[in-house]
Amino acid sequence: MPANDKTGNALLIDLDGVIYQGDSVVVGAIDTLEWLRAQKIPYLFVTNTTSCSRLALLDKFESLGFSAGVDEIVTPIVAASQWLKSQNLTKATLFVAENALEDFTGVERVSPFDDTDVDAVIIGDLGEAWTFRLLNSAFRLLMRDPRPVLIALGMTRYWRAQDGLRLDVAPFIRALECASNCEALVIGKPASAFFESSLALLGRSATQALMIGDDIVGDIDGAQRCGIRGLQVKTGKFRDDDLKGTIKPFAILDSFAALPSWWSNTLMQET
Repeated sequence: MPANDKTGNALLIDLDGVIYQGDSVVVGAIDTLEWLRAQKIPYLFVTNTTSCSRLALLDKFESLGFSAGVDEIVTPIVAASQWLKSQNLTKATLFVAENALEDFTGVERVSPFDDTDVDAVIIGDLGEAWTFRLLNSAFRLLMRDPRPVLIALGMTRYWRAQDGLRLDVAPFIRALECASNCEALVIGKPASAFFESSLALLGRSATQALMIGDDIVGDIDGAQRCGIRGLQVKTGKFRDDDLKGTIKPFAILDSFAALPSWWSNTLMQET
């Protein structure tokens, strides 16, 4: 995370749909990251990705031609582990991809099909691994007494894969909330706590930060509800209809590659 630039502003950066899409880098993204470092603008990568660990993300970064440090990546899994520890909750059933489990620390993992009480039921993006049996096992756990905490690792509705749009975490959370008559604790975008913890890591107030993302709800609205200015890019899952609703981004950029010009022409004028 580079040191402060002269504007005093810092940046929260979404990954999939902003820096890369699938296995392809967004054109100009690497140059923009180099510009941020050269300008000494503080930034963090904030992602709702729960299908892999931070180390796996670093491997992907390197394969795409850019690099980062583990401490520059904030994910819901890391935040959830910290929250469980703060609440002295030690047993959980994790509906999370196998590749992401290494980021859970200090938690006893209980199988979805064990007849054992747990402190928490944690839902991440399982993609095509979801089955009726698996989803129903989460429902049965939530119907136990005492009821475990239902934790949503983000509330992203969908994302854009190479073959088109795919469901993400939120639809499965809503199904479980409806069936078990409970409300999930959301740890990840668009939850305020996720943005606030990221600001704390940056050492910035909400008015000193900007969030750049492709999700009008999870990235832009979530950030702006916390007082963080939202920069909407027209890549990733963006659709023209996103701009016809009530959510109004602070600025709209064609892509991450347009950030240096916009930053120089807009934020530098504030100083």
